Parts: sequence; structure tokens; C-alpha cells
Amino acid sequence: MPEVRDVMWTEKYRPRTLGDIVNQADIVERLRRFVKERSMPHCLFAGTPGTGKTTAATCLAHDLYGPDVRKNYLELNASDERGIDVVRTTVKDFARTVSMAEVPFKILVLDEADSMTPEAQQALRRTMEMYTNTCRFILACNYFTKIIEPIQSRCAFFRFVPLRAEDVKGRIKLICEQERVQITPKGMDALVYIGGGDLRRTINTLQAASASSATVDEAVVYRISGRVSPKELKEVLGEALAGNFNGARERTIRLMVDYGLSGLDVVKQVHREVLGMQVSEKAKLQLLDVIGEAEYRLLEGGSDEIQLNALIAKIALLAGRA
Repeated sequence: MPEVRDVMWTEKYRPRTLGDIVNQADIVERLRRFVKERSMPHCLFAGTPGTGKTTAATCLAHDLYGPDVRKNYLELNASDERGIDVVRTTVKDFARTVSMAEVPFKILVLDEADSMTPEAQQALRRTMEMYTNTCRFILACNYFTKIIEPIQSRCAFFRFVPLRAEDVKGRIKLICEQERVQITPKGMDALVYIGGGDLRRTINTLQAASASSATVDEAVVYRISGRVSPKELKEVLGEALAGNFNGARERTIRLMVDYGLSGLDVVKQVHREVLGMQVSEKAKLQLLDVIGEAEYRLLEGGSDEIQLNALIAKIALLAGRA
């Protein structure tokens, strides 16, 4: 039986200093300059999940404060504490007190700040103005457009991009060596595909796969993540594009049963595969149009089986007209 591990690898291998961060070289260089100068503005970190926004804030604080980091650094999840009362109490109480370290300000991180109500953001804007001498704010969000303009104008903007495949593979290799995990090259490629630039999701999938199998290969990764392998999905699309509705439909139902997928899961993966298909631009546009309609109907509560059948039928009809 595989060895039971009770420590989450995302925390065990989380970077502790700016030098440990994977990728995001430009951002790391700017943050290092803040550490060197012992000065920084309010910051807005934006990007997709798992790209290192909260980790970068934590590393910046560790490099700035050293052993005094706990006294001068506070992290709040704004999606849990999103109301105006939190800004008026917790945030203001922390921001108004003076730093006890050599650095003359403290750092307050609001993770998932795009979940805050507009009223709370207005209150936060005023708090940022009043206590700028004693506290610097770092707002981390997935969608910076949901942050009100007055706050955006007060912050230095940092765009976190999805990690490159080679950087993700390097981190996977390091963890596998440290944890003595056997992984195949195809298993590593599958992890990169599943992660899609999200290193946190990639590491969590790796840990789950290693706990269920002595060797992490392609089949184990897709089974653990509840995703269809791209090869199998391309075969389904191939059947539909060849006009074989019944064959594509049977394959789709079999995949949903084998992998325990919902209709929405299948549609999202079909969308990803269509983007990489070697077909004409016109055909790709038509396929994306019917995929978008299927997703909308599923989100509105449509039947998985009926909508997937309709999607396969439309793809087959499009192929017949081409």
C-alpha cells in the first residue's frame, strides 16, 4: 500500500521567500526592489487561481520583516469577510496601529478582494487613504475589473500569468524527487494538462494520484481528476465530425459513466480540444458557437443527456454541410 501522507504538499512546498517563487520573474524583480528600498505602494495582484498571488504577498512580508512577520502582517479572505463591518473593525484596527519592526509600515492582504461588496470597497478606499503611513494594502483578485476605479488608481498593478509548462514540470520533478514518487513522462504531461497553469491544482492532483497508486501515470491522473484524456475526447469528436452520431453518442455516454462526469465537464473539455484542432477557421467558429450554446443551456438547468445529444448532433450536421 502507498505510504499515507498527512501534510498537504501545496503548503509543504509553498515558497517562503521571493527567490523561491516559480516564474513571474518581472513581478519578483519589482517586489525585490520594494524589499531593498524598505518602501512600497498599495498593490493590486490580479490573475487566475494558482499563479502565486497570495504566495508572493507572503514572501514579500517574510523578506521585509523576517522574524517579526507575524506582528506586522495580516491576511484576510475577503470572500468570507466581505461586508463593510469587517473594513470598519478588523481592517481599520490593524491598519491604525504602528509597526514594531524596522520597516515603518505593516502589510494587510485582502485575498479574493473582487468578492467584496461595492460598499465595503468604498469604505476600504477611505481606510487606505487615512492610514497610508502605517499600513500598506495588497489586494489579490481573479478579476480586477470588479475592483472599483478609486482603489485601482491607488494601487500599483501586478498581472500574474498562468505558469509555463516547463516551470510546472520543474516543480513536479522536484516534489517527486523529495517525496520519492514514481511518475511517467505521460503522467507528467497529464498533470500539466489538468493544471492549465494552476500550480496549486497540479500539486494537489499529484498528491492525490501518488496516494492511490505506486506509479503516477496518465490513466491515474485523469481518473483522480475526473477528466477525460484528450485522446479519448478527440476520438469522440472525430466520430461526430465524420457524421457518425450514434458512435459519438455511445462513446460520450461511456466516458461520462467511466469518469463520473457531468454534462458541463464534458462541454468544457470539448471546448478546450476544439481550440487546438487542425480545422479551418470557419469550422472552428461554428463549433465554438454550438459549444457555447450547449454550455448556456446546461447552466440554465438543461438535461445533461439531451444537451450533449444535441451538441453531438449539431457537430455532425456541421460536418455534413462542410
